[in-house]
This record gives sequence, C-alpha cells and structure tokens, in this order.
Amino acid sequence: MKENSSKSYIDALSKISNAITSDLYLEDMLKLIVTLTANVMQATICSLWLLDEKTQSLKIKATQAMSSEYVKAREIKIGEGIVGLVASSKKPTIIVDVLEDKRYKEKMLAKKEHLVSMVSVPMMVKNRVIGVINCYTTQVYKFDKNDLKLLSTVSNQAAVAIENTELLVKTKVVQEELETRKKVEKAKGLLMRENKISEDDAYKLIRRSSMSKRKPMKEIADALILSFEIRDEKRR
Repeated sequence: MKENSSKSYIDALSKISNAITSDLYLEDMLKLIVTLTANVMQATICSLWLLDEKTQSLKIKATQAMSSEYVKAREIKIGEGIVGLVASSKKPTIIVDVLEDKRYKEKMLAKKEHLVSMVSVPMMVKNRVIGVINCYTTQVYKFDKNDLKLLSTVSNQAAVAIENTELLVKTKVVQEELETRKKVEKAKGLLMRENKISEDDAYKLIRRSSMSKRKPMKEIADALILSFEIRDEKRR
C-alpha cells in the first residue's frame, strides 16, 4: 500500500471484515469488497473473479470500475492468462507492466483502460481455490509484501464469506424442498381420505392444480390443508 501506515492497514482490514460479515446480499457484499480494497490499495481497478467448477472457468463477478468495456461479461479458463494461472497455481502473482508480460492475455483492454501494474491473488477455502482478486494501477508500481499481505487476507476472508453464503443458500433450498415435501404429503393424505383415491391420484390432483393456477405445489398444498382445517373446525 503506497505509504500507508499500520493504522490505516488495520482500519482497512476492519472495514473490509465488517463488509464481509454483514447481512448484505452476496452481489452487494462483493461490490463493497472490491470498492474498499481498491480504495485502500489505491488501485485504479479491483476485480473479483469466481470459479465455476462445472466449466472450470473464472467469471468476473464484481469490480468498482465504471468502464463498460471492463465490466462486460468475461470468463477465463483455469490456467489461461494471469487470472487462470493464479487459480491453477494457488499462488499470488505481481506484474510490473502487463503490456510487457507474455502471460497477460487482455493487452487490448489494458491499453484502452491504461492499465500498467497488477497484483493477483487466489481466494482460498481449505486449500481449494474459489476465485481470484486483481488490483491494477495506471502507473508503474511495485506491489510489496504489505500489499500482498493485505490483499491475501482480504481474499481469504472474502472466500470464506462467499463459501458460507453459498452453503446457507444450499441449506435454505434443501429446507424449502423438505418443507414442500411435508406439506404435499399431508395434503395428499387429506385428499386420499376425503375422496377415497390412491396416493398417485391425489398427487396428480395437486400437481394439476399447481400447473393450472401457475402456483408452486407448496402453495396448493397449504391451501388444501387450510381448507380442510377450516371445514373440520366448523364441524366441531
């Protein structure tokens, strides 16, 4: 960090940690991370790439850059370019001039955005790469150990936060699926008892109603259960 004191270093980490542990949606959290990181690193551009394990490619997910050319959807295969190499090697890379480095693939974009020096670090969770964070300057700058230390700390904290967010989403989806299954099972049982029909026929009734009304099966099941409960309550 260019002439930053240890206090500003700690303050920067504190702000970034607060952003990472906040209740923001993932997209907003990533945007805040790159903005804060760019500010403290005094970088012209900070970008965050996440790994798509299915395609084994990295896609740009957040940047504070305003250029439409830079923010457009792009992806890089593992092992390709600096981003891909950092992801495959799991090691940070510093480049003094991207236009002079053969490994750097986006030279036309770098010229257009006046990008010169670059630092790229992997985002790690338990020795597994989930993405890469890059910082660029528009003048020659030799990123030092403090820069690497800060960016590596940020990237690892962000990686854990992203992993936890994705796990929460997956858990929520599983919970919702289980809840739907329970409701549908209960509604099926009520229909079977009321109409003396088979389990398969009861399920088909719920599914048909879901399709015709264009509502989730859980909503149909909830409505059926409620209607039976109201009727039974009136009969008492």
